[in-house]
Amino acid sequence: MDTVLLGYDGMTLEELVVIARDSVPVNISDAATALLVKSSKLIAKWVAGEEKVYGVTTGFGNLADVSISKSDTRRLQRNLLMSHASGVGDPLDTESVRAVMALRVKDLLRGNSGARPQTVQLLVDMLNAGITPVVPEKGSVGASGDLCPLAHLALVLVGLGEADVNGERLPGSAALQRCGLAPVDLDSGEGLALINGTQVMTGIGGLAVYDAVQLGKLIDIAASMSLEVLMGSRTEFDPRIHELRPHPGQARVAANMLRITSNSDIVSSHKDCGRVQDAYTLRCSPQVHGASHDAVQYAHRVVETEMNSSTGNPLIFNDTETFLTGGNFHGQPVALAMDFMCMAVAELANISERRIERLVNPKLSGLPAFLVSDGGLNSGFMIAQYAAAALVSENKVLSHPACVDSIPTSANKEDHVSMGTISARKCREVVKNTEHVIAIEFLCAAQALDLFTNLKPGEGSLAAYRAIRAAIPHLDKDRVMNIDINTMVGLMRSGQITDAVEAAVGTLQ
Repeated sequence: MDTVLLGYDGMTLEELVVIARDSVPVNISDAATALLVKSSKLIAKWVAGEEKVYGVTTGFGNLADVSISKSDTRRLQRNLLMSHASGVGDPLDTESVRAVMALRVKDLLRGNSGARPQTVQLLVDMLNAGITPVVPEKGSVGASGDLCPLAHLALVLVGLGEADVNGERLPGSAALQRCGLAPVDLDSGEGLALINGTQVMTGIGGLAVYDAVQLGKLIDIAASMSLEVLMGSRTEFDPRIHELRPHPGQARVAANMLRITSNSDIVSSHKDCGRVQDAYTLRCSPQVHGASHDAVQYAHRVVETEMNSSTGNPLIFNDTETFLTGGNFHGQPVALAMDFMCMAVAELANISERRIERLVNPKLSGLPAFLVSDGGLNSGFMIAQYAAAALVSENKVLSHPACVDSIPTSANKEDHVSMGTISARKCREVVKNTEHVIAIEFLCAAQALDLFTNLKPGEGSLAAYRAIRAAIPHLDKDRVMNIDINTMVGLMRSGQITDAVEAAVGTLQ
């Protein structure tokens, strides 16, 4: 993808990801520019006519009843950015800020906020030039939108705040100058247009959703490998079982794992053994993984809807030349989706860690203790399981929903808030933790497969095993384990594992 054209509608999660992570340039459609011209002219008309428009000719929040003179409407917008830039904590990472910038552009381009073309163009120019505003990660309550972090982002447009340019942290004005850009003087209503929206929670959440979708395929692959080396059965993937309980995610996972383990000599080798049925972490993997798949798909729908919405206040309707005040800035839809997905992804880590325990515990696996020879002298994967357990425990703490905790703000005018940005931030952390747990399961499953020298695993399991062994050798004696874990995470993120498996068994659902 060479460039992403943004306009009124149609932005996808995949486009957000390539802008945020791959620095793909952004352009503005002509139709969207026309909407910006029309809505900004309406703002100018209402200001000239001294019409009472929230945040344009009035104060903000509980100060909405305070009228602002025509001569002060521009000063009001600059004051808004400075006063609302009250964030604390570490700065958001570069890819998250780039996602927020892209979504802020996307919202403004719908023409419902009154921003001028030159203001939106500067934001696009910053994004394309690699100027990343320094945005503290804490301070948003998720209504009226992400006011606090978006104010920090918008400060750079007026030459204030700070920004990162090629790894160097500079004052906002110097960052713009370094890239041949000049700050903008905000017109009436533009400060509010820049900060009143849900783009921080949606940007962070969108990247987390994208990663969770990839993890959904990866955990099915890892579980299939584990099932084989733990001498599990493919019976639990029979489609007849899942037709009787037609949750879509459950059926997709069963179909995935049936294909990944197809033509497995290992599974066939014990088909007449005395075991009646497998442990839940193997037998119920379609039910557990599938429920999480469905939750992630729900979050995906919510995020893409939010990406293509107008989330400011007031909202300008160009066709009727009117404006309405409302609450589209309230982050509750995203907050609920992020909290839901947070729990769903944490469950993937839960079941993966229990399979890791089965793999390293000789009483449960029948394999060498901690999957290494000369046990005692070598500890093998003993502490890797500890690390997985620690991550799972942390996920449980992070899974407490943020959206149920509302604290009134602005002298009780804004008396219910979403805390959606907290939901998104902790969801992002749970996704990262879970990624590392699944990486450890992959390492353990590949190590166990090394023991089956005379039996071929399923077609998908074999493809994954070969991709892993091309980058990470067998553990014959102890070495620094986190190097292997980080390498495994890199393989997962690069798509090499999924690509190898899909080349062997077809596209996973």
